[in-house]
Amino acid sequence: MSTRPNVVHVDGKSAVLLAIVKSGAVSTLSIISGIKQLLPSVAKTLPASLNLAAVGDQSVFVTSAVYSVMREGVIAAALTGMMVLLFLGSWRSTLIITVSIPLSILASVAALSALGETINVMTLGGLALAVGILVDEATVTIENINWHLEHGKEVEAAILDGAQQIVIPATVSLLCICIAFVPMFGLSGVAGYLFRPLAEAVIFAMVASYVLSRTLVPTLANYLLRKQGLEARSPHTGTVADSIAIPARFSRNPLLRFQRGFEHAFEAIRGGYLGLLQLCLLNRGKLIAGFIGFTLLSFALAPYLGEDFFPSVDGGQIKMHVRAQTGTRIEETTSEAPPQTDEVYAEDGALIAIANDRWTPIEPAGTMP
Repeated sequence: MSTRPNVVHVDGKSAVLLAIVKSGAVSTLSIISGIKQLLPSVAKTLPASLNLAAVGDQSVFVTSAVYSVMREGVIAAALTGMMVLLFLGSWRSTLIITVSIPLSILASVAALSALGETINVMTLGGLALAVGILVDEATVTIENINWHLEHGKEVEAAILDGAQQIVIPATVSLLCICIAFVPMFGLSGVAGYLFRPLAEAVIFAMVASYVLSRTLVPTLANYLLRKQGLEARSPHTGTVADSIAIPARFSRNPLLRFQRGFEHAFEAIRGGYLGLLQLCLLNRGKLIAGFIGFTLLSFALAPYLGEDFFPSVDGGQIKMHVRAQTGTRIEETTSEAPPQTDEVYAEDGALIAIANDRWTPIEPAGTMP
């Protein structure tokens, strides 16, 4: 006679558990969605006394993680656009720069799809990581074009000269960022399976941003900054050198007044930074020695950081493990540890489960090893 290997209880009642495990690179969401669609038809073939229900749905955690990363990416893009508007003070330039963010992300998603990757936490994390960097190429291009416009050049000449001057620095910057992710392609095992899609998402997005800054950004600048170029060459506005001597006209626009105040405060900070930089250059030896010493001292914190393969994440569930003495029959274990606890609440920072008036500490809420 074979020994009963396990006991399953759902809501305090005996049950039979059928575990479904995915294989290969099939999407977890697709599998669970297909299972939920089949459950009603399967339930019709079972006796009326049997209740068919899905337990341990991992799609809830996966969907929550995906939407969280998407939400953070949208927030990052919005904050990036606000910062660009704050520093440039031009909605036209801000519009040109922010347009490159979704287009670069779409180009990266298309490249990932061509390689057989899916939209998951790692690829979305890579795209969210690249959002703040995507505007660098377009921002530098637009800022240089505006500089030439403010010095009285025609729009076409300002675009050609501005784009030509920064092509080498922009290319070097792109290569330096992308080469930092190249070692991830040499990872093997689970680490490579996790981090290669992230590296691909960042690299594809950066390459797309670079291409857009060489093509779409100058084209949009030719249309949207034409009026700005005419205003820059107007005798009432003058060049940058003239604008230093002539005070800006008073404006009732609160956003414009706030931007001018920010520019004034930023100029003061930049002046302070210039003085600090001059002080550092006069004390180069002390600065280098202090920097090296601080860097070496920071390595002393390494033993206190701890090591783990993967950080603790919010799994949206609580796991309670009960272990009986070796050799205890499974029927006795079931009777000693009822499957349905009466109450679970927090006491002194640890969760306590009450079962038959006995206290059993369990894992913190919402964490999974």
